[in-house]
Amino acid sequence: MQNRNLNNRLLPCLALFGLCCIPVLGSAKTIMILGDSISAAYGMQPQQGWVHLLQKRLDQQYPKQHKVVNASVSGETTSGAVARLPKLLQTHKPHVVVIELGGNDGLRGQPPLLIQKNLATLIQNSQKAKATVIVLGMKIPPNYGSAYSKAFEKNYSIVSQQHKVKLMPFFLHGVAGNKSLMQSDLVHPHAKAQNILLNNAYPYIKGAL
Repeated sequence: MQNRNLNNRLLPCLALFGLCCIPVLGSAKTIMILGDSISAAYGMQPQQGWVHLLQKRLDQQYPKQHKVVNASVSGETTSGAVARLPKLLQTHKPHVVVIELGGNDGLRGQPPLLIQKNLATLIQNSQKAKATVIVLGMKIPPNYGSAYSKAFEKNYSIVSQQHKVKLMPFFLHGVAGNKSLMQSDLVHPHAKAQNILLNNAYPYIKGAL
């Protein structure tokens, strides 16, 4: 009889202890990729692109905890992204914003200071929306001249240092210049290069989560 009463008293306590020991998962976090054709899976099926592969990897490692929004547009410039960003932030409320932009600006010969200003605006507006920002740096072909190429590349380090955000110096590292990994235009990565791009960006994204 005494044992039964003791058990009756212990069961609620054990149940409460069990509830306390259940790990509490954080709310789902939204990662928004703000990029151009490289992130928009130009020349391939969307599911082949690195952004879709990012969602698959996150689902494998953190089931149902993260949502990836691909806000990338082929041909996008930093100026175009500045115009689009406010609505994107309001709609998706991202926890992390990954900026993969500037390549089209460079190919069009846009002034480096304009590119730098736009990148800074994108970072600042994202930070005002309480998002952690990651910048994926780009380079342009050397035929644009060494002075312009250096000024273009330096933009990324300048804005990342000024606004204290993580920078991957060159997103196409290990891909650019390798014809077997590029499409026929030698500008856009091939489908078989997408895992390399994902591996380049993933440590930065995972760190932000």
